[in-house]
Amino acid sequence: MKILVVGSGGREHALVWKLSLSPRVSRLYCAPGNAGISQLATCVPIAVTDLPGLRQFAEDQSIDVTVVGPEAPLALGMVDMFRHAHLAVVGPTRNAARIESSKVFAKDLMKRQQIPTADARVFEHVEAALAYLEQCSFPVVVKADGLAQGKGVVVARTAQEARDAVVAMLVHHAFGDAGRHVVIEDCLQGEELTMMAFVDGNTVLPMVVAQDHKRIGEGDTGPNTGGMGAYAPAPLVTPALRDEIVRTVLYPAIEGLAHIDSPFCGVLYAGIMVTEGRPCVLEFNARFGDPETQVVLPLLKTDFADILEAIVEHRLDQVNLEWADQAAVCVVLASGGYPGAYRRDLSITGIPPLSEHDHVAVFHAGTAWKGQDVVTAGGRVLGVTAWGDSLRAARDRAYGVAGRIAFEGRYCRSDIAGRVLM
Repeated sequence: MKILVVGSGGREHALVWKLSLSPRVSRLYCAPGNAGISQLATCVPIAVTDLPGLRQFAEDQSIDVTVVGPEAPLALGMVDMFRHAHLAVVGPTRNAARIESSKVFAKDLMKRQQIPTADARVFEHVEAALAYLEQCSFPVVVKADGLAQGKGVVVARTAQEARDAVVAMLVHHAFGDAGRHVVIEDCLQGEELTMMAFVDGNTVLPMVVAQDHKRIGEGDTGPNTGGMGAYAPAPLVTPALRDEIVRTVLYPAIEGLAHIDSPFCGVLYAGIMVTEGRPCVLEFNARFGDPETQVVLPLLKTDFADILEAIVEHRLDQVNLEWADQAAVCVVLASGGYPGAYRRDLSITGIPPLSEHDHVAVFHAGTAWKGQDVVTAGGRVLGVTAWGDSLRAARDRAYGVAGRIAFEGRYCRSDIAGRVLM
């Protein structure tokens, strides 16, 4: 099989790495890729939003399956374009991807399907939103309706923080068109987890449940980021809770999309808050999560290429997912200043080759080549993932390797998975 992976981050490096282990994959491409991905696949300089360019490349190279990593091309209709050209692609159509690209759409879907979630109101005009806040108890969550690269969600602890967030989105257009509408919802309390599932329009095959650390600071403090680390499986999740999420969240979501002629195929991501033992949906994503993918895929025993082919051919019901009886931990190494301003082109040393360490993979997120050197090219630079027979063993191994990697301003949290290893 010849496979094209679209994207350039740690998630895409994990996808490429897992596919490189399949005996069925003869050729791997990634658009545009990064320095680490280039060691496993042929990187092609096509932007993820250049849909005609991606389609032309897939046609010219006779790609058997294309896997879409990030959300932007899905929201733009990449899958629709590929299907029209009779190209096999893993991902939802533009309409189905609205489950991620529009918080308003997702809330309406959950209400129709009686999927448990926080109560919410939608606003287009700042005056109405500010008036509503006068009635609220705090904290509340203020969300930009559209895609904002993971930064369009504000947990407002006070009325002033909520007002500031609403004004930033609706008046100052902090997130551009993504913030033309805002969702103000109750703030759920509890433990947050991520359940991703392979979906072919009818069948849902859930993956190992992960938990990530979104905030920049130790002890889950400071502003939200794209994710500073993750671990899997989540000890919080019992078989009964897992089955409840599949029954009350995942299947109702895909059934609701099918009812509006938008069947979902690809990977459905459910961000869940477990409140008093029951799951409530925080958000849906229409693709693999990052960094969660970096801890889930190392535990997958079933041939990844077989799963992708089964999604395309709508026969996931014939696939038996197998998982290693192990645990994985990912520690993200970030640029100094992230999630604010940070420097680029800083030389990185100490990255081990993928094959050097057993049970360790260093996934590149924001890297590039500068001559013969690997340099920083993003806020999240590397994801050091390790796996082993226990979470503690995986965590110790990940931090051991992470400690040998250096670049100016390098920052990582020292407490990834600490909440379950106290």
